[in-house]
Amino acid sequence: MNKIPVTVLTGFLGSGKTTLLNRILTENHGKRIAVIENEFGEIGIDQALVINADEEVFEMNNGCICCTVRGDLIRILGNLMKRRDKFDHILVETTGMADPGPVAQTFFMDEDMKDLFALDGIVTLVDAKHVHLHVNDSRECREQIAFADVLLLNKADLVTTSELDALERRVRAMNSMAKVLRSTNAEVPIHEVLDVGGFDLDRAVASKPTFLVPEYPFEWAGTYELTEGAYDLTLDDGPDPNMLVVFFELVNDRLAHDRSAADRALRAWAHDAVPITPSGEMAPNEHSPNLLFLADGGQKSFRLRVPRTGRYALYTQHLPAEFSLALRKSVAIAQPIAGQEYAAGHTHDAEVGSVGIHLDGAVDGDRLNKWLSTLLREKGADIFRMKGILNIEGNDNRFVFQGVHMLFDGRADRPWGSERRASDLVFIGRNLDREALTRGFERCLA
Repeated sequence: MNKIPVTVLTGFLGSGKTTLLNRILTENHGKRIAVIENEFGEIGIDQALVINADEEVFEMNNGCICCTVRGDLIRILGNLMKRRDKFDHILVETTGMADPGPVAQTFFMDEDMKDLFALDGIVTLVDAKHVHLHVNDSRECREQIAFADVLLLNKADLVTTSELDALERRVRAMNSMAKVLRSTNAEVPIHEVLDVGGFDLDRAVASKPTFLVPEYPFEWAGTYELTEGAYDLTLDDGPDPNMLVVFFELVNDRLAHDRSAADRALRAWAHDAVPITPSGEMAPNEHSPNLLFLADGGQKSFRLRVPRTGRYALYTQHLPAEFSLALRKSVAIAQPIAGQEYAAGHTHDAEVGSVGIHLDGAVDGDRLNKWLSTLLREKGADIFRMKGILNIEGNDNRFVFQGVHMLFDGRADRPWGSERRASDLVFIGRNLDREALTRGFERCLA
């Protein structure tokens, strides 16, 4: 009963998550809500789109929440507990590219999180106008629907009743247990999406039998018995020009692949990596990963300093065999006493990416409108999502811009005040041409 309830807002790009979040934050429901935002785009602007975005809004911009930054989510939740008296409910808004499964895992598999938080429910918004463009070829879109406790068929005003009925039949076939609601502009009674009674773990496992199998950002964990002194970690050319590794001493953990040790590595992965060039040196560190630069051809060697004899864990982003990885002391190779491979973590369609553009100076509104109209007419099918905060010439207020495929609109926002005036525009989509988008936006400068 003392656990803090957590609601996860998910849904494909442009489905209306931030609109629903703003409705929740402005409703008179008596709750004090802390918000955690996660973005897929290169430039983080979602926090600026959230109404009443004060110190209780936290952003995670270094990746998709369902991938390597799950440790970042754990870290932020831990920091939130230091100000426990300021809120009584947490909302996590995921990126539109997130698989909600690993997010939900956090509240069932991490011992600390399980004791402090209760996953109240997953609310998935479905873009009734555009979901048919993604549901067949996007695993994330289908996973979001399958894991929902509440399915909100949003933008109902943009489709016919028969189209909406057909969509409801389809999502019910994918998730028969979820509550299905219809909405325009995410207008829905708040009690329908908050305090929904708890995430259904049994249904999640039935939908995805591997739900309680942890996903990690590393593909291998090795346990070594090492003596004090210097070792060389050698790697040959492999499929990636870089390799993230975590190395630390096992004190109370028996093996590197024990859950407690692996979760320590997960937390380390959430922090900024320490760059190491060939011939560089690294020491045991469970607080952040090391980023090994491997771009130069041929075998690379990194000095690894072992402060005392004992048992150590090594976690590698990729499988050691892919790089002929070896740990050597003089000419002798130190063999791991145990090793564990992990399935590669959640990945996204390689063709889907983001382009973020920042411009100083004011933008001409007419030029911007003409450029966007032409761009969407020609490339709209490949542009899943657009969003921006713009400095329009002759306007003392920020201009908030949002779009999904070929639909877009904008509105005047709060005054710039003392804030530095600039324009940030983000595109998320397939096969985006960064140079052409940047050039087109620059031509809109006043």
